Amino acid sequence: MPSGGTTKGRVFVSCKREKHYSRELVLDQHALVYVFAGTLGIAYGDQSAVFGPGAAVIIPRNQLGRLVKLPADGEAFRSVSLLFPADLLQRFYGSRPLNPAETRWDGVLEVNRHPLVEGFFRSLTPYFSLQDELPPDLAEIKISECLTVLDRFDPRIRRILAALDEPGKADLAGFMERNFMFNLPLEKFSYLTGRSLTTFKKDFKAVFHTTPGRWLTKKRLERAYYQIAVQKQKPVDVYIDAGFENLAHFSVAFKREFGYNASQVVPNQVIP
Repeated sequence: MPSGGTTKGRVFVSCKREKHYSRELVLDQHALVYVFAGTLGIAYGDQSAVFGPGAAVIIPRNQLGRLVKLPADGEAFRSVSLLFPADLLQRFYGSRPLNPAETRWDGVLEVNRHPLVEGFFRSLTPYFSLQDELPPDLAEIKISECLTVLDRFDPRIRRILAALDEPGKADLAGFMERNFMFNLPLEKFSYLTGRSLTTFKKDFKAVFHTTPGRWLTKKRLERAYYQIAVQKQKPVDVYIDAGFENLAHFSVAFKREFGYNASQVVPNQVIP
C-alpha cells in the first residue's frame, strides 16, 4: 500500500504534506482507503475519480491504476487503509454467497456513507499514536469488524471482496489499449491478461503484428505527443503519465521516433 505510512499489521495510516503522485499501483490484496483530510485521486484505464474527506473507497486486487494524494486548505492529506487477506475473506464470505445474478464489480467503488462506517475509522486513529505495531490478532479483529459493517450497509461490496479468483483470460486488444500507459514488466501484463508470458507474446504478435516492446513504445510516444501538442503540457509533466521510466529515456525515444526533441513540438501539430 502507499509508502510513507505507518504499518499496523494490515492497517496503514498515510500523511502527506506535499502532493504525492504514485506510479503504477497493482495490489495483490483487496484494499479499502478512508480519507480523513485532503483529496485522493485514482486513475485507472480511461477512467478517473477524486474522493474527499469522509470517502471510503474499495480498490480491487489486480486493478491497474495510479493514485494522487493532495493536501487541502493547508492541511496534510491523511488516510487510513486496510488490506483484506484472502483467507479472512474466504472465511467471511463462505457463509454469504454471491447472488448468481450479480456480476463482479468493475473498477473502484465508493462505499455508501453511514455513521457506523465513519465511526469504525475513527476508532482506528488512537492506535497510530502507539510505538508498537498493532498486533496481528487485533488487526484481524478490526478487519473482521469492518467487513461486518460494510456487508450490512453496502452489499455491493461483496461483488469485489468475495472475488478472489485469478485473472481470467482477458481480451488482449482491449486490455492493452486501456492500459498501455502503465510501466509494467511484460510478466505482469501477461498475468493480468490471464496468460503465461510465452502465450502473451504469441497472442500479442497475432493481434498487433509486432512485438509488445515496439507497440508499447509507439503507443506511449503517441500519447505523450498528443499531451504536448494538443493539451499544451510540458515533456517533464507527461513522461510518467505516458509510461516512461524517466525523462532521459523518454527524450531519447521521442527524438528517435519523430526526429526532433519533445520541446520542439509545435502546438496543435499532428503526429508526423
